[in-house]
Amino acid sequence: MSSISKYSKINSLKSVKKCLFPAAGYGTRFLPATKAMPKEMLPVLTKPLIQYGVEEAVSAGIDTMAIVTGRGKRAIEDHFDVSYELEHQIKGTSKESYLTEIRNLIDNCTFSYTRQVEMKGLGHAILTGKTLIGDEPFAVILADDLCDNNDEDPVLKQMVEVYEKYRCCVVAIEEVPKEETNKYGVIDGKIVDGNESVLRVSNMVEKPDPKDAPTNLAIIGRYILTPDIFDVIENTKPGKGGEIQITDALLELAQQGKVIAYKFQGKRFDCGSIEGFVEATNYFHDKAK
Repeated sequence: MSSISKYSKINSLKSVKKCLFPAAGYGTRFLPATKAMPKEMLPVLTKPLIQYGVEEAVSAGIDTMAIVTGRGKRAIEDHFDVSYELEHQIKGTSKESYLTEIRNLIDNCTFSYTRQVEMKGLGHAILTGKTLIGDEPFAVILADDLCDNNDEDPVLKQMVEVYEKYRCCVVAIEEVPKEETNKYGVIDGKIVDGNESVLRVSNMVEKPDPKDAPTNLAIIGRYILTPDIFDVIENTKPGKGGEIQITDALLELAQQGKVIAYKFQGKRFDCGSIEGFVEATNYFHDKAK
């Protein structure tokens, strides 16, 4: 038995209790707003994107948040910390309730941080978080993919249920216009157990030209990964754009039948783009009325 398969078997029975947030990117599409403010702190209404992500992780039974940051990202750490001066100023006023949600997260979750010194792709960012994750399965949320489910289970909770059944890596997917496949990792696979929402992945391609894309099933910013992914990433050569792509690393596990793609229930907003950010803001504003 190889070291990778042995490692996966030992840890496959553990529950998902940690969520990794890659948050070291520069957010150049939002300059100059992101010159001094992390893109993950951009607010949709009154909450920053990363807080929506943490709340989604908590809804999935996760209480340990591992955040990979970079230069100029101190605001993220400050957000998930107590501000005694602010709390003192608004104590006993009508504004005190504004901090209830974030204070509950601070009191009930553990936050740990490490820094990605060089931007070498999502795969490298995930590998950077290895010291925070250890040898157990974990979730990954990209905060600029904001998801909403109305009265249904949040996306990550749905994915945890899929993981509990199949005990392997799970990626969230949605159908995108064929001409937009060059913006995503794209999968191909076969339906599992007669459930059209669950596919056993056979192929994965990072940002393929539309004419070369195997399907229009695109991976979004939600993953559940088994710890053997770290060994695979370490041996993954730079791919598209000279970066270490998580899609390339997952392809190796997919070829061993160890990756499930899940068509999630819900609505996803690409808040890494101005158009998607505005759409999300309008959506949540209308929902709050």
